[in-house]
Amino acid sequence: MMLSRFRALYRERRAVRWTVDALALLAIFLLISAYQTRKHLRGPMPALQLRATSGETVALDSLRGKKTLVYVWAPWCGVCKVESSNVSRVRSLVGGRANVVSIVAGYQSADEVQRHVATHSIDYPVLLGDEHALAVTSFPTIYFLDEQGRITRSVTGYTTTAGLLARLFMP
Repeated sequence: MMLSRFRALYRERRAVRWTVDALALLAIFLLISAYQTRKHLRGPMPALQLRATSGETVALDSLRGKKTLVYVWAPWCGVCKVESSNVSRVRSLVGGRANVVSIVAGYQSADEVQRHVATHSIDYPVLLGDEHALAVTSFPTIYFLDEQGRITRSVTGYTTTAGLLARLFMP
């Protein structure tokens, strides 16, 4: 009798400890994420006109009408290379329901970008940009836009395919 009561009390307290620990870790994660994105753009996406690697000029305003994932990366960024496949998967999964576009920044020349795109089989649109115009302080940075072209959220660092999809379609 005493032993069963002790076991129940121990299990109950362990569950409480695990719950408190999990909530503390979640709070730490959210605080770090908020700190990392504190200087990111908010509100409407800047009306930039950027040259695509294919040569044409693309106005970011033209992406309105659909939810949009804007992936800002650099050719030298190791995390960007790993995350590129997630962005590619998101593009194939969302099809025509959303826009997926990338903006390369922190590069030496357009030729360097072309080689990188070919070498890594990047299959999503790549625009030549500038990290300063997009308030990017680290790579990769991802902006999520609503149908009106307003930035609804942003994230810095590696994000899984599921995380990208969840953030893209969150209300």
